[in-house]
Amino acid sequence: MRAAVTSIRRQVQLCIGKAGMPVGSLAYVRQGQRENTTVAYDEAWLASPQGFNISADLQFVPGYQPHKATLPVDSVFHGAIADTVPDAWGRRVIARDHAKRRRNEPHLSALTEMDYLLAVDDFSRVGALRLRDPDGDWHRTGQEGHRSTPPLIELERIFQASRAVELGQETIDDLRYLQGKGTSLGGMRPKCTMVDEDGCLAIGKFPSVGDARSVTQGEVLALKLAAKAGIDAASARIVYLEAVPVAVIRRFDRDDADGRIPYQSAASLLQASRAQDRSYTEIADAIRSYGHSPLQDIQQLWRRLVLNLLITNVDDHLQNHGFLHVEKGLWRLAPAFDLNPFPDEDRESKTWLSEEDGPITDISMLLDRADYFALDAEQALAVLAEVHAAVLNWRQLALSQDVGLREDELDDFAPAFENEQMEASAALLGQ
Repeated sequence: MRAAVTSIRRQVQLCIGKAGMPVGSLAYVRQGQRENTTVAYDEAWLASPQGFNISADLQFVPGYQPHKATLPVDSVFHGAIADTVPDAWGRRVIARDHAKRRRNEPHLSALTEMDYLLAVDDFSRVGALRLRDPDGDWHRTGQEGHRSTPPLIELERIFQASRAVELGQETIDDLRYLQGKGTSLGGMRPKCTMVDEDGCLAIGKFPSVGDARSVTQGEVLALKLAAKAGIDAASARIVYLEAVPVAVIRRFDRDDADGRIPYQSAASLLQASRAQDRSYTEIADAIRSYGHSPLQDIQQLWRRLVLNLLITNVDDHLQNHGFLHVEKGLWRLAPAFDLNPFPDEDRESKTWLSEEDGPITDISMLLDRADYFALDAEQALAVLAEVHAAVLNWRQLALSQDVGLREDELDDFAPAFENEQMEASAALLGQ
């Protein structure tokens, strides 16, 4: 006799911003192993002067708009909602906690994608979208309305709990403490959302037990080089837990009044499956269609491609590029984030330059395509000169108090910054 197929249905209200203005509803359905979702905008949001389309794969129209994953690697949620789901590290913590609880509660249901979505702390959910139950409770909030996003002074406690998870030695208390502190920005490396000493939202990134070099200092170095190269980059610094360097990176989806800024990744803007090879020329086309300042952002994008090549940042998938809403459905390129030098990797981008060119491997490819990014030959060489000059001084910046690497650690990073593409760029610039 065939077992009955278990059906799970859940609906939450979609809201936006610090004030929690209603946007519409999100309905989730799971039947057996099949999951799908539906979004419907509220008529009031559609009629509001403040209303706009929150995700490129939605239409700004009334009625139900269904979505299901194209491939197993894709999300069951529309893009901008999927951008707020915990990353691989956050999912790991949630899954470990659930597994431990099931030992004592064997009838506990398996986790669904909706469970992961609702596990994020409402205070720190990426972007401006917020989720509320019909009874008015925000997902997720702590007891008596207290947020679970910790202050800077709790960083040591988070680091120790995260290290225990990496080593497979975590306690139930460790997992409960880490719940809701995950982030959707990033991958499998240990990290948390936190409140910095000035009250602003930030991400704390910890060293991993398997690191062969100081990855946290490498990321802060890359972000500071980006700023020196004329790139709008997330603000970052190193905080020490005794001798352990932790990267503290300021969140850019909040404003000075602690307001929430709508966000969607480049993957969402392009409506891309994670299994697809997509290109920077497609991102440039999307900027032309949706951009608030398209010329500025397209040229900025090309500058970032030059930096990525020269510092060997090859983890440039579409989730590592983002957009912030400005007004009336127009978006701007978010500050650069998740920049990491990879000295032991081949210099080949994950995102292609164009469908014809394939992955970015050398500076001549970028110069040949500069006109697609609204730069003539002279302008492109001027940008290259600025980025090259910034990267050329990487050792001095790496040894500075801002980054804090030691002289004996520089050789671990040198191949990322001292390479044939830097030499080729110098030759093109007549240096």
